[in-house]
Order: sequence, then C-alpha cells, then structure tokens
Amino acid sequence: MTLPLLRAIFFDIDDTLYSSSEFAGRAREASVDAMLARGLAADRARVLTELARVVEEFGSNDSRHFQRLLDRLPSIATASVNSSLLVSAGMMAYHETKWRELRLRPEARDVLQALAATQVALGVVTAGITEKQMEKVLRLGIDRWVDPGLIFITDQVGIAKTNPRLYKLAARKARVATGEAMHVGDHPTRDVESAARAGLVTVWHRGSGKYAALRPSKGPNHVIEGLEDLPEVLSTHYRLAP
Repeated sequence: MTLPLLRAIFFDIDDTLYSSSEFAGRAREASVDAMLARGLAADRARVLTELARVVEEFGSNDSRHFQRLLDRLPSIATASVNSSLLVSAGMMAYHETKWRELRLRPEARDVLQALAATQVALGVVTAGITEKQMEKVLRLGIDRWVDPGLIFITDQVGIAKTNPRLYKLAARKARVATGEAMHVGDHPTRDVESAARAGLVTVWHRGSGKYAALRPSKGPNHVIEGLEDLPEVLSTHYRLAP
C-alpha cells in the first residue's frame, strides 16, 4: 500500500507544545500572593476565584486583568494601599513566573528536534497577540526548529483560527498541497475542525487539557494523548519516520 505524502507539519503552541493552562494557573497564584503580601486585604481563595472569572469573561489576552480584579473586590480590600502598586506587583510576579517556568514539554522538544532532521517543513499556527505569541516562540526555543517564514499568528495575519483560510494560507506559504500538510493542536474547533475544512490532515492533541472533554464535529484524522505518540502516527500512516 502506498502511504500518503506528508511535506509540512504545523503545531499549535498553547496546551500543545507547552502546558499553558498549568503555567497560567501558577503565574496567577504568584500574582495574587504578591498583591496579598503588599497589602491587599482579601481572602486568597476568593481573590483567585474572582481573577479566574475575570480571565474567563475578558479573555486571556486582556491587558487589565488585575485592575478589573481589584475593581470587583469590596472597597475595603484596597482601602489602605495604592491600587496601582498592587497591579504592578501582580504583573511583576506574573512575568517573573513566566521567565522562570515557561518551558517546552520534553516530548515536544524531542519531536521537534527529530522532525527538524527530516525533509518535512515545520511551522506554527497559533492564536493570540503577535508580541505575546512570538515571545513564546522565542522563550520556548521553537524558533530553533521551525521555518521562520511559517509562523502564523492570528493577530499578525488577520485571520482567526476559526477560519479555514488561515490553514490554507499556511499550506500555500509552505508550497505544499493542503492534503500534504498536517496540523497538530488541542482545540477541537479551532485546531481540528477548521484545519480539516481547509483540507489538512488533523491530529487532535487531546491529552488532559481543558478541551479534552469536548469532541470535534469534523475529523480528526488522528487522536493522540501526548506528543510522544506523534512519531508512531507519522511512521505508521505517512512517509515519515522521525
């Protein structure tokens, strides 16, 4: 049997190449602890719960999480301290945690390194603000293995992950047919369904992330629990043996 040809592989970043959910949780805890240490008069568990609600309501890319948090707490919580000091302390703690703990998953590093030694083109398709996502590319060291011309950030490109055009663009830039390109990601809609509608081969990195309980309505071609499972998919179903 002739195996299908695979000439390009694109990866999602968040909760695929590294655990953004776990990282964000630790960073937010550090931020709350920093604000409490500098005079925020509130219960830690309540503050963490309210911060989680703020993030859910305004999205992870909102730049005013901590100010919104303070605005929603009782006024007595900030009565004896400068609220701007608390916001800055929270932001500093968040970024210090990012610099210290933002790490590529070991299995992701191994897979990227192995694939970089093959003839397949490697790229990234990720959603978010250009500066923040590009910083992740650099801090995680992904730029060592992926083609810099194949990094697609929704904010920079101007096309959302829900639009199959984004994945068609990625394949076109890689100079491959959509059926010769694969996308690996954790979100059943943005990573799987959209890429499948564009004609790409789709791999759902289900794992234990926040979308593991959801099910894509279209595709995926393959389901993996972790990136350590990807090499077997590639060697079994495609002309690729990293």
